[in-house]
Amino acid sequence: MCDDFLAFFNDKILSIRALVLSSAASDPSLSPVCSAVLEQFDPVSLNDLTAVVSNLRSSHCPSDCLPPSLLKSTFNTVEPFILRLINMSLATGCVPSCFKQAIVQLLLKKQNLDPTVLSNYRPISKLPFLSKVLEKVVYLQLQAHLDFNMISEKFQSGFKSLHSTETALLRIFNDILLTLDSGSPAALLLLDLSAAFDTVDHDILLSRLEFHAGLKGSALQWFRSYLSERSFHVNMGPHNSKIAPLKYGVPQGSILGPALFTLYLLSLGSIFSRYSISFHCFADDLQIYLPLKAGSDHPQLLLRCLDDVKQWLSLNFLKLNENKTEVVIFGNFNHINSTLGALSLYCKTDVKNLGVYIDGSFKLNKQVSAVVQSCFFSAKTASQGKGIPPG
Repeated sequence: MCDDFLAFFNDKILSIRALVLSSAASDPSLSPVCSAVLEQFDPVSLNDLTAVVSNLRSSHCPSDCLPPSLLKSTFNTVEPFILRLINMSLATGCVPSCFKQAIVQLLLKKQNLDPTVLSNYRPISKLPFLSKVLEKVVYLQLQAHLDFNMISEKFQSGFKSLHSTETALLRIFNDILLTLDSGSPAALLLLDLSAAFDTVDHDILLSRLEFHAGLKGSALQWFRSYLSERSFHVNMGPHNSKIAPLKYGVPQGSILGPALFTLYLLSLGSIFSRYSISFHCFADDLQIYLPLKAGSDHPQLLLRCLDDVKQWLSLNFLKLNENKTEVVIFGNFNHINSTLGALSLYCKTDVKNLGVYIDGSFKLNKQVSAVVQSCFFSAKTASQGKGIPPG
């Protein structure tokens, strides 16, 4: 069964990448080459390393020779050896091979799903605790470089300090409400990517790191080593599958994975800028919105922009999940079929956007009902736990 799951996960990624192969001649995005340079990582001090270890969550991996909690409590004994290991990796641009071996465990997505169907399981990737210590040290220096040189997409809210689904929704809601107040209807297009983290191409990612993030020398070599020769196997209790290489994707369950994915998407924003269309990303969820002024060419701009987005995604081995594409029209707009073309097929009266139900009238009735239902359920559960009779 472990081997069946391993084959299922591998075949899924290979089939997605095979479907998005594109014959497009050019990249529709425009991204300037980064002038800032990060040539090498600085060696970490003992105090900084101790802070990293103490602040990391003690998540256990079956390949850990010591439980993370025990390692933390005895860190003052082993700290010189770990410090040397970390700094040698930073100086040489080499990641130990044992840090690149993931163990995948399985979690049923919902308790009422059929446990015999492989697609009903979510793979949970686990990496050695010390590998996360090394990643955190690198992440802190990489993020400092990106922040200082303002190398980021300001409309990407996922995996970013002081940004959340709440801040993303507030920005989108505010912009759409301002459009409605000006007397124009607006369209919101929600796009979803299929297994986006798993289909990332390593050569393209390294190119992004070099030319868009400014990594050179041993710093770039470190990431080349980090991405190469990775592997995983599936674990179920005492049983394990064979080991398979991980040739694509950012490492799941890692600290650097989310940051690398946002850098991978960095040039996508230039497409929206060229068309003067508003957008906001949260991880791999993409939201596009614009006014639909009477007599304007905004709907045609949206369709042309979407074609370029699809071309860019294809060139970067990312697959748009057409089944989850949704469009909401805010305000009065009576010419959907004629102006939005094929997108009119995806129009919905209400959608769930980053956990919040929204509708074209902005009454949020469904969201209010969902919150009330959740509150009643929580109150009932709490009262039963305390022995209070229902009602």
